[in-house]
Amino acid sequence: MQLIEFTESGLYCRQGDFYIDPWQPVDKAIITHAHSDHARFGSTHYLCHHFTAPLLKLRLGDDISVQSLEWNEEITINNVKVSLHPAGHIIGSSQIRVYFRDDTWVVSGDYKVEDDGISGAFEPVRCNTFISESTFGLPIYKWKKQEVIYESIRQWITKSHQSGKTPVIIAYSLGKAQRVLQCISTITGNIFAHGAIWNTQQALLAAGRDLPAIKRVTPETPKQAFKNSVIIAPPSADGTPWMKKFNPYSVGVCSGWMQVRGNVRRRNADAGFALSDHADWDGLLSAVKATGAEKVFVTHGFQSAFSRYLNENGILSAEVKTAYGGEEEEQEKPSTTTEQENEINTAEE
Repeated sequence: MQLIEFTESGLYCRQGDFYIDPWQPVDKAIITHAHSDHARFGSTHYLCHHFTAPLLKLRLGDDISVQSLEWNEEITINNVKVSLHPAGHIIGSSQIRVYFRDDTWVVSGDYKVEDDGISGAFEPVRCNTFISESTFGLPIYKWKKQEVIYESIRQWITKSHQSGKTPVIIAYSLGKAQRVLQCISTITGNIFAHGAIWNTQQALLAAGRDLPAIKRVTPETPKQAFKNSVIIAPPSADGTPWMKKFNPYSVGVCSGWMQVRGNVRRRNADAGFALSDHADWDGLLSAVKATGAEKVFVTHGFQSAFSRYLNENGILSAEVKTAYGGEEEEQEKPSTTTEQENEINTAEE
């Protein structure tokens, strides 16, 4: 019997009688991080990292039953040992290590291997079986260093101001927005944010996180307040009437999908920055190899290509269908048009 089974409700440990990131309501849910595709409403009890707990309450309600742990703190659930380890994806994101009778499984959740300075550095965990995401599991996806991308964002902001436009940066409210704040707070303190980002910021501040100051955009905010400012907004606000209050403005999209040629144009954006909270191709490979796993199950993303590559290179792998991949960044995934397939194939050659 597998230590973790793939069921209609999610990843299930029968020996411990708990689920990891279930997509249906269950009794005991261990949560890797607070993005909506991994942390869903309706379970009776939740277990997560200390930094994730206030974010779960923000998104699922203050009245949920939640227990939190520190990274590397081990607990026993029905004779199964469980511990959380940094995933580096967003604040509080964790890999889940499950150990029972000399068999160790690790569920990655979402992760990235470059330390962004706020999410915790990814920690490889040795195991027999590794369940890995593959959001950007194609060779075309190779990220530049974070500071290089940050400098590009800062230069674009400066040019936007020089041309008399207000720069609006599109970034997912939990994860990407905090990194963008880290980037732009070094050049300006005049930062406004959409309500979704503001609410996340308040929850993190209340939990004791040290984050740059921002101002909330409200209907009462006078237009002149946006002069020489920077606006941060979630993807859901892009192209809506909410944006008109910043006219004239320029739009910069922060997303790993900006790595593919043409996606800036398709998004009708003025600039695109390939800043992702997920591991790139090299990051995925290095993470898998560092676990020493005998078998790898590959979940959401380009799982077919990534799993095939692992098998061709001597690492036993299989694809698993899950309900992950619904967070806003992943909803921006390009459709598989012939043009984009050609772009990806060209980049792989």
